Amino acid sequence: MTLSHTVAVIGGGPAGLMAAEVLSASGAQVHVYDAMPSVGRKFLLAGRGGLNLTHSEPFDVFMSRFGERRAQLEPMLAQFGPQQVREWAAGLGIETFVGTSGRVFPTDMKAAPLLRAWLHRLRAAGVQFHMRHRWLGDGAFDAAALRFATPAGEIAVKADAVVLALGGASWARLGSDGAWAPWLQGRGIDIAPLLPANCGFDGAGWSEHFASRFAGQPFKSVAISFTDSQGRRFARKGEFVATATGIEGSLIYAASALLRDEIAAHGSATLLLDLLPDRSAEQVLAAVKHPRGARSLSSHLKSRLGLEGIKAGVLHEALSRDAMQDPAQLAATIKAVPLRLVATRPIDEAISTGGGVRFDALDERLMASALLGLFVAGEMLDWEAPTGGYLLTASMASGAAAARGAIKQLGL
Repeated sequence: MTLSHTVAVIGGGPAGLMAAEVLSASGAQVHVYDAMPSVGRKFLLAGRGGLNLTHSEPFDVFMSRFGERRAQLEPMLAQFGPQQVREWAAGLGIETFVGTSGRVFPTDMKAAPLLRAWLHRLRAAGVQFHMRHRWLGDGAFDAAALRFATPAGEIAVKADAVVLALGGASWARLGSDGAWAPWLQGRGIDIAPLLPANCGFDGAGWSEHFASRFAGQPFKSVAISFTDSQGRRFARKGEFVATATGIEGSLIYAASALLRDEIAAHGSATLLLDLLPDRSAEQVLAAVKHPRGARSLSSHLKSRLGLEGIKAGVLHEALSRDAMQDPAQLAATIKAVPLRLVATRPIDEAISTGGGVRFDALDERLMASALLGLFVAGEMLDWEAPTGGYLLTASMASGAAAARGAIKQLGL
């Protein structure tokens, strides 16, 4: 086959690699450029504790996790969604299983074997990789003269179309630094401000005693609830971690968009922490009121309710000594400890980012209306989702969608 069209994919994360796969299958000559020494670095980091590929829940529920961007993402995920991710992995020789939470993992839980198999297949298909090639997004966009900084100096390359998959602005040391945002904005592409997503928060302040004793320890088997000023409510069981300055962890990440936006609008957000979500308020009050004889309050709470360690510690943060002796007030606080949050952690610490290239700035093929021949995919787009396989699945789906857009544009 004669390869009549060349496409440059800039960014070697999951979105870029999926774009390269779809493009190469169409007969295009594909070149992947990345500023890092190797591709998929954030992908590998995400898999360090077990690679969560996607989620097994019903598709309608899966789509609900994308909130206000559901309408834009659903056509992409209808073509490459959770089931297609599992089939794609199987095609690479990677079997998957569904965990107790419904999340989908490779059977060995590892990211590296999957990435190796994927890169082997891409290279076999003719995809060429150019590492330590940082795109210089200055000057007028011209796919016929893309400029890159390389260890050997600046070079210019030609392409018939370009897919940008440069990631968001979290974990800059792994290559996603958001440097593309002002460049695209300066060329008439509307960009929603990049914001931390799936992030931790700083609170109004732990006491020195609490921070020194419990920072890094988890709140397990708890629930949080939060209602923002617009009446949107979040409530879920799970676990999270106390930090020296606030809180972070999976349960907090799931609520982070609401909390972040409330802080931006009003300066703070207060969530309620239920230390015993499997006990009713009446049961907790009865246990607190139960005669304790000569036992100390701490011994009583440990014996009757299993409250000790960080859970007991946070009660002392919320209540004065006198209030701790009031059964009604103590029981009510056990079921609803107020945690006031005042700031997100820096964007570079976040798992992902919100904001990015607005969908209104793109056509239905994910091509920029202001820069014909330029397609955008992955976390560069203005969407966000919780952890649990949603981020990875949607990034790959958008990479495939951008590739299909380029294929249509080039008439392949």
